[in-house]
Amino acid sequence: MPDRPVRILHAHSTFDLGGKEARAVRLMNAWGERAEHVVLSATDRFGAREAIDAGIKVDFPTDAPSLVGKPAPGRYRRLSRYMRQFDLVLTYNWGAMDAVGARRLFGGPPLIHAEDGFNEDEAVRLNPKRNLFRRLMLPAAHRVVVPSQTLETVALNVWRQPERRVARISNGIDLSQIDPAHPLPPPGFQRVQGDVTIVTVAGLRKVKDLPFLVERVAILNRSRPARLFIFGEGPERDAIAAKAAEHGIADRVHLPGFVAEPSRYLAAFDIFALSSVSEQFPISLVEAMAAGLPAISTDVGDVAGMVDTDNRSFVASQPGLYDSNLSALAANEALRLQLGSANRRKALAIYDERVMISRYAALYGEAIGRPDAFVGAAAAVNSEV
Repeated sequence: MPDRPVRILHAHSTFDLGGKEARAVRLMNAWGERAEHVVLSATDRFGAREAIDAGIKVDFPTDAPSLVGKPAPGRYRRLSRYMRQFDLVLTYNWGAMDAVGARRLFGGPPLIHAEDGFNEDEAVRLNPKRNLFRRLMLPAAHRVVVPSQTLETVALNVWRQPERRVARISNGIDLSQIDPAHPLPPPGFQRVQGDVTIVTVAGLRKVKDLPFLVERVAILNRSRPARLFIFGEGPERDAIAAKAAEHGIADRVHLPGFVAEPSRYLAAFDIFALSSVSEQFPISLVEAMAAGLPAISTDVGDVAGMVDTDNRSFVASQPGLYDSNLSALAANEALRLQLGSANRRKALAIYDERVMISRYAALYGEAIGRPDAFVGAAAAVNSEV
């Protein structure tokens, strides 16, 4: 372990517990005493802090320079000065790009920028002004880290970053905590004989298009009783509940809100569903695969390549195909078990988080010129399982 912990500044677009936040927190927990952390957010949402281990040294200052505002030399200079007290700056998504701009114009410690996907404002078409801004500012980054092949292509061809600056590190999960043979029902869950249970894990945001999923489940209920469970919280909660009421299935759509470690409960369900209009490499899908679930999804990001080849035909964005796919899975328990087993085998073979942790440990150590700073983190995780 290094003599002095590495001081890391995390600049987030939001710190709600979504995919990128879950990964960031898991890495913070993995570093343990090797690092100290300060978290800034472009929003006032900090739900992910509840997932940080009690022993991790982390602060959420209220007097730090804001990540929100018009690009301006004065703002960027203040951000740069603030950043200089840290050994490493980690920026996440478009909402933290002003910190990248501050590093580009006024210098600072090594910076690694992570891009995990786009919200509804760029789900269909990337914003040309943001593309240009990224082209100009991303040379400040030691590396631009992406989890998916789709985003790697965007970074290389749209943001025009050289190959040496772009690193693709697939998301991984703690596979040891998911055991399909001993499903753990979530609090309040009771299986009803004959019902098919569908689950998704998502921030309740427009880009997840959960009203679309509610509509699909409503159509399924015309021929087969089914219930939908949505683990997550966010601003679209009322819209989702209203859509369920509109279709007469309010009693069949369950919104338990934020659920700590939802991966522990996924094996209790029959089908995992994604309805997003934009994704890259969703961690929730990897967790569902490890739980032995078949997956139905819109065709976004790397999803089709993530699932087992037998499951790939159940990835389709057209409402008609989505409906027929969902109906086929709901009607055939043997098919669900077959696809779920194939997905679990792939997850166990490819998506172990210890590989992810080792790659981030090497990258962070390289960036700060202390290659041994995070050595042993993956092994420590291994010793916990």
